[in-house]
This record gives sequence, C-alpha cells and structure tokens, in this order.
Amino acid sequence: MSDATTEPAEAAPESERSLSGDVPLRVENLRKTFGGIVAVDDASFAVEAGSLTGLIGPNGAGKSTTFNCITGAHTPDSGTVTFQGEDITGRRPDQIATEGLVRTFQIARELEEMTVLENLMLAPQGQIGEQLWRSVTPGARVEVIEQERELRERVWETVDFFEIDHIAHDEAGTLSGGQRKLLEMARAMMTEPDMLLLDEPLAGVNPTLEEKLLERIHDLREQGYTFLLVEHDMDVIMENCEHVIVMHQGSVLAEGEPSMVKNNDRVIEAYLGEIDV
Repeated sequence: MSDATTEPAEAAPESERSLSGDVPLRVENLRKTFGGIVAVDDASFAVEAGSLTGLIGPNGAGKSTTFNCITGAHTPDSGTVTFQGEDITGRRPDQIATEGLVRTFQIARELEEMTVLENLMLAPQGQIGEQLWRSVTPGARVEVIEQERELRERVWETVDFFEIDHIAHDEAGTLSGGQRKLLEMARAMMTEPDMLLLDEPLAGVNPTLEEKLLERIHDLREQGYTFLLVEHDMDVIMENCEHVIVMHQGSVLAEGEPSMVKNNDRVIEAYLGEIDV
C-alpha cells in the first residue's frame, strides 16, 4: 500500500492510521492471484467497531475478491485477516460466520421454493432439531419444540423490523429483487452476527426499497453492528458512510472521510470522474 503523505485521503499503512475505537476487522498485506492475474495486491485496511465503512473502486479493482478472502470463499496467497483479535485467514466460510462475521452477496441466494419464514428459520446455527436423535426420541422433542417456538418469535420480530411481514408466507422465488435483498439481510441477521459485509446490497433495487434498506442498515448500526459495504452508487457511499476505502488494481489507493476521498485527485483519476462537491 502507498506510504502516508500529507495529501488528504492518501492511503496510509493501517498501523499509522488513527483509530479511535475498537477494530474488529483488520486486513494486512492481503494478496490473491489467479494464474498470472493479481486480483488483490498487498491490500491493508481496518474497520472500526460500530462504523459504516464503504469499500469502493472500479470494476476489477479487487473488491469482491477481497470480500471472498475475508469470508473464506478464497484462501489468500499471503497476508492475514484478523477478526475480533483472532486470525481467521483461510478458514471455511461456515467457521468464519460462526465467529460473527457474516456476508451477503451481489445476487441474493435465497431458497426459492421455501417461504420467507422458512428461509429465516433455517438461518440460525446450532439448532438442536438438526440432531437426528432428538427428532426421533419422544422425550427429546420437547426441547426441539420449545427452541422452534422461540426461534419463530425471533423470525417474526425480524420480518417486522425489515418490514417484510406482509410477504412472510410467500415463496422466496416469487419476490422482487429488492425484497430478496431485504430477505438476505434479514437472514444474515438471524445468525446473530457482530459484523456484516454487504456486497452491493442495493444493486437492482427500486428507490423505495433502497431507502428502506438504508434505513435498516442505519438502525442496526445504531444498535452497535459494524458494516463494510461494497456499492457502486457513489451518492449512497458518500451520503451514508463515515469512512471510505478506495481500491484500485488490487491495492488500497486511498481512504478517509467521504468529503476528502471524493476530492482526491488520484481517486478521481482512477474511478470517480467529475462529481459535484
């Protein structure tokens, strides 16, 4: 990553950046290649607890590959990913999710033939009803039924929060693109995460549902959740994130407050173009 300078929003080594609070996620010197193509090139950054941090860059900048390396879909060639002080580099996605780091995808991955409620009921980990012996042993079924009752209450609270209670009994495959994004975020919340990585959550979403998604994100942030957000809509990033990380050609080009980033000459040249200040 580039050395620190006095120019606003230039990328600085994570160790030199002033961090005011807890830092649940640290990415240090991350590198990932595919054959002769370098997708992520020595990327380093940190995300502060309770923040809404934007990760931006042109197509091919390495954003999705970085997400995949953080969440276990890809194993990085080198570098480390630390979450809540623990090295999670190279762990499986389910192991990382169990630690409280959960992601969504550009294309929602709901179970289309199941209802919204059923999709949400499946999300929490460690359900005792998944143990075969409890399903066939009469006495053990009592605990399963009790847990399912509590889980169903949580599900209804979640669909109310995301304002999708009116489609709770609809099959997921019948939902609009925006409704599927709401469902995916609701399903992520059912896993009880500490931090969410959102990969273009507003792509293909109409303005009404986009506003609703953003409201839910801000509500959750006020409750203490931490977000790292990839989004191509610069207005969304600049108006909603308090910190922005810019990637270019696999590396962190710059980072800082939105007003500093969008006025940075290197960022404008690499990605933003002329935008209103």
